[in-house]
Amino acid sequence: MKCGIVGLPNVGKSTLFNCLSSAKAQSANYPFCTIEPNVGMVNVPDPRLYKLEELVKPQRVVPATVEIVDIAGLVKGASKGEGLGNQFLGNIRETNAILHVLRCFDNENVTHVDGSVDPVRDKEVIDIELQLKDLETVQKLYEKVNKAARVGDKAAKKEVDFLLKLKTHLEAGKSARSVEIDSDDEVIWLRQAQLLTTKPVLYVCNVDEASAKNGNVYVDKVRAAISEENAGLIILAAATEADISELESFEERQMFLQDLGLEEPGVNMLIRAAYSLLELQTYFTAGEKEVRAWTIPAGSTAPQAAGVIHSDFEKGFIRAEVIAYDDYVKWGSESAARDAGKLRVEGKEYVVRDGDVMHFRFNV
Repeated sequence: MKCGIVGLPNVGKSTLFNCLSSAKAQSANYPFCTIEPNVGMVNVPDPRLYKLEELVKPQRVVPATVEIVDIAGLVKGASKGEGLGNQFLGNIRETNAILHVLRCFDNENVTHVDGSVDPVRDKEVIDIELQLKDLETVQKLYEKVNKAARVGDKAAKKEVDFLLKLKTHLEAGKSARSVEIDSDDEVIWLRQAQLLTTKPVLYVCNVDEASAKNGNVYVDKVRAAISEENAGLIILAAATEADISELESFEERQMFLQDLGLEEPGVNMLIRAAYSLLELQTYFTAGEKEVRAWTIPAGSTAPQAAGVIHSDFEKGFIRAEVIAYDDYVKWGSESAARDAGKLRVEGKEYVVRDGDVMHFRFNV
């Protein structure tokens, strides 16, 4: 599961990626600085993990991670192959969610590809290119399915009607993620179409340092523009985050944040938001050797969660021993929680809850 950082050239994507990842993407004041996508595995900040470390005192701690991809900047005409359009669209197709970076700051020393700062216009440029590419996909699907509909296939006729509805929606300048869904079949058809604009999106408003806490007029315009979308928004000063990431000590970083009126780096909030955007959640294993956060799709069953550790755990699953995170912290240890009756034994149908501390019994 991976998030793609997208946006027009020179809006701060690579600067943001550098803050997020230990991998260092090239960052410069000219378009198309990023050509090949940079990929980084980013640790997910989770205070629960460090509380468990404090209680268990393990030999090592392993956080959850999320994969972030810095994708080349897109320009008008990308859907027709302009600029690096074909490469951009191919890279974004391989991601599961989108972090759409918008420039929301004035700085005459940083060139804008269109000559002026207008985040809503920038957003629409990318939206239109993705929608145009999706229209091509929908048209091809329509032509294929319509052949079956013409010879009396009732299911195909229903799918044709849905594809026409989807086509009209895209032609109106709306992304596929906001199309009205009327049946389970339509959910399936939309998923099978694998459209670019069905991917969940988080708009990242890249602001100046003074706007890092409360935003600015540019952010207000973006917020209004996305009010009818099923999308999130986060405010972040990428250049300032880069400065914070260069500070050596935790104390120095905290002092910097306090001066800005912030409780934690914006990238921490962004990473957690990306994790949520991918519909992921965490369960923990806690022992003397290791306290570890394991990543699973929301809604996973206990055997599926066990399979993340090893496929044999899922195949030979017998039961899961589960302590809710809050109970574990309240009682201070696994044995104390067990004595208090807070350890539950769950079977194959159990749906794992975010934060569960788990131990699996299996037999292969």
